This record gives sequence, C-alpha cells and structure tokens, in this order.
Amino acid sequence: MFKVWIDAGHGGKDPGAVANGIQEKDITLKVSLGIKERLEETYENVQVLLSRSTDVFLELRDRTAKANAAGADVMVSIHCNAGGGKGGFESFRYTSASQNSIKLQETLHKAIMSKLGRIDRGQKSKNLHMVRESKMPAVLTENLFIDVAADADRLKQATVIDAIIDGHVQGIATYLGLKSKPVKEDKPVTQQRDINIPSKWAEETWKEVTDKGFFDGSRPGVPITREEVGIVVSRLLKYIDLKG
Repeated sequence: MFKVWIDAGHGGKDPGAVANGIQEKDITLKVSLGIKERLEETYENVQVLLSRSTDVFLELRDRTAKANAAGADVMVSIHCNAGGGKGGFESFRYTSASQNSIKLQETLHKAIMSKLGRIDRGQKSKNLHMVRESKMPAVLTENLFIDVAADADRLKQATVIDAIIDGHVQGIATYLGLKSKPVKEDKPVTQQRDINIPSKWAEETWKEVTDKGFFDGSRPGVPITREEVGIVVSRLLKYIDLKG
C-alpha cells in the first residue's frame, strides 16, 4: 500500500494569499480533498493522508513531523502563488533534493501543466521547510496567482480546480506506477413483474378477451406456447361461427 501525503497550505488563522475575493487556504483545501478522493477512487493500493481536512491552523514543523511519522512514500504541498506579474504555475523541490524528489517534480510538473495549460514558470529549487524537512520525495506546487486577476478568475471556476486536481493525481499515479482500478459496469436492474397482474397498457384488452372466453383470465404475464395459441385460435373460430 503506497502512502501519499497531501499538505493543504495555510489554514485557520493563516489565510495565505488573499486577493480578488478568494483566499489561498480555501483553494488549497479544496484541491487537497479532491486529490485524496480521486486518487483513492481511481487507483489500487494507495492511501492518501492529509495534513488537514478542515480549516485549521498547523505549524510547518507539525506538518512534516506527521508526514514523516506516517512513513509516507511521497509528499506534495499544495499552494497558490502571489506577487503579481503574468501569473502561471511553478513547482519547487529542495535545493539539495534527492534524485527521487527531482523525478517526482518533473512528473508532477509535466502532468499539471498538461491539464492546466497556463504560463509555465518552471521547475525550481528553494530552501522551503516542507520540501527540506520531509524524509520522503517532496514537491511544493504553486497553482496560479491569487493576486493576478486572470488567474484568480480561473481559480473561481470548477473546471480549473478539476484540472489542477487531475494534474496532481496523474503526476502522483505516474510517479508511483499506480494501477487503475477495474471499471465496474453498471448492470441494469431488472424488476420481476407479477405474472398474475396484467400490464397497465394491456388491462382493457385483457379484460375484453377474458370476458369473451379466449383466455381463462389466469397468469396474464407469462409467455404463450404454440399449443396455447392453437387453443385461442380454436376459441376465436367458434366465436366467429356463433356470431355468423
């Protein structure tokens, strides 16, 4: 069972970047919850653990301590950017990152950019706590700019949030070599009818042919054999003779 640690940046008293009517902490939580749900629903042999699943504040040291204690195989810290400019997406690894962290960053970055399709600000390294203190391969993603109006407008769209989630899910699954769960085919539900009750559309006709003696009125819902057809035809001919 692979363990994936997803860290939703900021939270509680720490909103992160705030601009254009949105807060970073809300976006990171929404994306993190989406990654957990989609990864576990889509792939076998994976468990997603979260730094936070609600709007609470956590110190950075507590986040990495929990991820390390859990023995997570990878850690991804979710953030949104600020600082103006043209906006876009970028990712970070530690300045002295392991080869596995570099590989995770490359895989994640490529997958997210393929889904997001925005300005690529590149794969970068920086002395950030979340990627420095994590014992497993670790990457921090900066998903668009809160304070760039065009990016903020996109972050308000469900389709863009879905793209960010899908990019992270695809990148993590590719890096870990996860196997997709078999697709379950929905079998149509067949209702068993009561053979002793005629269908609504046939009620009037069934009463008519029963009253005239073509059928005995029992079991209107069962299939008819050729022998029974013969009996009905015989009764019909006698009925015609009588009328004639």
